[in-house]
Amino acid sequence: MKNPIIGITLDYEVSGGYSKFPWYAIRENYLSCLHKFGAIPFPLFHENSLNDYLLKTLDGLVITGGNFDISPTLYSKTSDGSRNIKNKRTNFEIDIFKKFIQTSKPILGICGGEQLMNVAAGGDLIQDINTSIETSIKHEQPNPRNEVSHEVNIKNNSKLFQIIKKNKIKVNSAHHQSVKNIGENFTISASASDKVVEAIEHTQHPWCLGIQWHPEFLITDADIAIVKNFIKHA
Repeated sequence: MKNPIIGITLDYEVSGGYSKFPWYAIRENYLSCLHKFGAIPFPLFHENSLNDYLLKTLDGLVITGGNFDISPTLYSKTSDGSRNIKNKRTNFEIDIFKKFIQTSKPILGICGGEQLMNVAAGGDLIQDINTSIETSIKHEQPNPRNEVSHEVNIKNNSKLFQIIKKNKIKVNSAHHQSVKNIGENFTISASASDKVVEAIEHTQHPWCLGIQWHPEFLITDADIAIVKNFIKHA
C-alpha cells in the first residue's frame, strides 16, 4: 500500500514577524495529522504555472485556513467586514481547486479553505458574523483552539454523516466569516444552532468536503474519522 502524497496550501505574509522578506507558513498539525495516518504532506507554494504538474503528481488536496479573508470582489460584493485580503494566495487556491475538482482525487477544505471552495464555485460569504447575524455562539472561541467550543448539527443524508456516523458533534471554532449562498454543485451538510454553515460537500465529486472547524487538531473521534477517510480515498 502506497503512502498518498497530499498537497497542502500555505499561508503567505509579505513581511514582518518571521522575516523582513516574504515568507510562507503553516501550522505544524496540518502536516502531522496527515502523516499520522499514513499520508505524505506536500506544501504548495503559490505558483499557478505548476498546477498542471501538481495535478498529475498529487493524490489529494487540502486547502487550509489562515490569517486572511477572500476578497469580496470575487463574489461581486464590496467590503463589509472583510480583513487582511491575500489575493496571491486566493488566486492560487482557486486555480488548483478548479483543476482538482475535474478529477476524482479527494479535496478537503478547512476553515478558510471551505469558504474558498464555495466562492470558487460561485457562492458567497457572510463577511463578518458578529455584525451580520444575532448569535450567542462565539465562532472565534475565547478558549484554546485545541479545545471544543460549540455543537454542530450534521445532516443525515450527507457524506459527512456517513463518515462520522453522528448527528451532533462538538467542534473548535476560529472564524469570523462563513458560507452564505451555496456555490454550484455544493450542498450544506452541517450547521450550527444559529444557522451558520459549518460544512459543505460537492454533490458531483466522489470526495470533496469543506469543514468550517479545524479537524487537524484531532480533538474528537469525528475529527479523526474525517482525516482518516480523506486519506483512505487518496
